[in-house]
Amino acid sequence: MKAVVFDMDGLMFDTERLAILAWDYAGEKMGLGKAGYMVYKTLGVTVSASNQIWIEEFGDRYNEEELWKYTREFNSDFYAKNKVPVKKGLYVLLDYLKENGYKLAVASSTSKRGVERNLKSAGVLEYFDAIICGDMVEKSKPEPEIYLKACEALGVEPAEALALEDSRNGLLSAYRAGMKVIMVPDLWEADEEVKAFLWNMCNDLEEVKVFLEKQ
Repeated sequence: MKAVVFDMDGLMFDTERLAILAWDYAGEKMGLGKAGYMVYKTLGVTVSASNQIWIEEFGDRYNEEELWKYTREFNSDFYAKNKVPVKKGLYVLLDYLKENGYKLAVASSTSKRGVERNLKSAGVLEYFDAIICGDMVEKSKPEPEIYLKACEALGVEPAEALALEDSRNGLLSAYRAGMKVIMVPDLWEADEEVKAFLWNMCNDLEEVKVFLEKQ
């Protein structure tokens, strides 16, 4: 392996649970009731793809501008008081990978603005050689485009790269790109289809480091 590509939400940062709170807040503001459960329906997809899922769920009751207005309102209040919640083992793994000469990238369905905000908040932006975001691709995960672009930006073949993911859409995206895939579960538990192609499953990012040390 020459490179490692990280998903962001639910993998590096505990932001999926934060999104549940944000969408509960936004849903109530919009008169839809608590809508945090929509996070489970939209795991790993771009904003554009997420909007389509919201339309399917709520029809004419859904207003895209209102959703993102209230989501930003919740997030702005949270980040004014807190740093992004970091998942166990992130710093240990990043240090190990850098010390051992791996090229590193982020492949996140979140917008570039959101990705850079979180990476800066956690103090890890400088670790990454490339960042590919949801607003930089045409086709959302589970299509392989975002991972293919990440490998291209790093100058490696997909077969030479490892993807770290937590969601079904993200895992399928990386696998379809031709990469080795390690799952670090967050909100979603792997089904048999996904388990069949995983290189490994680790409880946290520190376990990923231990696994790689043994290879």
